[in-house]
Amino acid sequence: MTNGIRIDTAQFPVARPRRLRTSAALRRLVSDVRVAPADLVLPMFVKEGIGGPAPIASMPGVVQHTRDSLRKAAAEAVDAGVGGVILFGIPAVKDGRGSSADDPAGIVQLAIADLVAEVGDQCVVMADLCLDEYTDHGHCGLLTAAGEVDNDATLERYASIAVAQARAGVGVVAPSGMMDGQVGAIRAALDGAGFGSVPILAYSAKYASGFYGPFRDAAECAPQFGDRSAYQQDPARSAGEALREVALDLAEGADAVMVKPALAYLDVLRAVADAVDVPVAAYQVSGEYAMVEAAAANGWIDRERVIDETLIAVRRAGADIILTYWATEVARRLR
Repeated sequence: MTNGIRIDTAQFPVARPRRLRTSAALRRLVSDVRVAPADLVLPMFVKEGIGGPAPIASMPGVVQHTRDSLRKAAAEAVDAGVGGVILFGIPAVKDGRGSSADDPAGIVQLAIADLVAEVGDQCVVMADLCLDEYTDHGHCGLLTAAGEVDNDATLERYASIAVAQARAGVGVVAPSGMMDGQVGAIRAALDGAGFGSVPILAYSAKYASGFYGPFRDAAECAPQFGDRSAYQQDPARSAGEALREVALDLAEGADAVMVKPALAYLDVLRAVADAVDVPVAAYQVSGEYAMVEAAAANGWIDRERVIDETLIAVRRAGADIILTYWATEVARRLR
């Protein structure tokens, strides 16, 4: 019905969708799902005390950066048009409370300041906000005497980390620890310290996934005992639980939300995107990256085609922002 006039489609010839697929130029013209360089965020690892970039064996092409190489890589990402970078730090010394996570002289705070000075007016400098990279036990929070993660004590640490990152100049904080109440604690701390304009990108739907293995090599944060299933979401739960987590984070002050991992959780991503009116991010995690790189290295797949297809799938499912280790490479090809 158009302006009260009904169009009788029966009078028209049978539609032939293939007519719009006959050339690359035509397919490009009519495509309605696109990935742009500005949609992409590059995860970056920076390690204290190394003399040069250290390759990560399980993630070919990805390195643990020095502060100098980090600045160079960030500048290359910006030149390619990437919309943001997100930092993960590996300190030289770890302890039970993750002391370097909120140390003004800690590796991430120094790296944030470096990148803000280098590229801060050209892309968004984000920082992961968690404790697993900084603790000697590898869990995302402080532990009780019984070895369980103490949710409320951990919130105090997260609040302190958020303020330290904000003082260093971070553009967005991204809490990933999956503690109950973490967004509210961080929002209150930021507001109380005069950083009310710093947004929170909440890892709202983060699953206890087997796809994180290579990341734990990169960030040197594998749990020394047990796993994170008690605080990350169960892959066997439906999207309804994810939506409740998202609703809680938004009620506590999150400005954007994330689904992690991406490809194995496209149904969750779609459900979240349909339910909220804030930006939705998806993290194409280390295991997704490593599988494609390994298969391509063996000649089993067309590497660039598969990379692009995975990103289109994530975008089609509803992601406004995609965190991917291919961000710079893909952005260069898209420009």
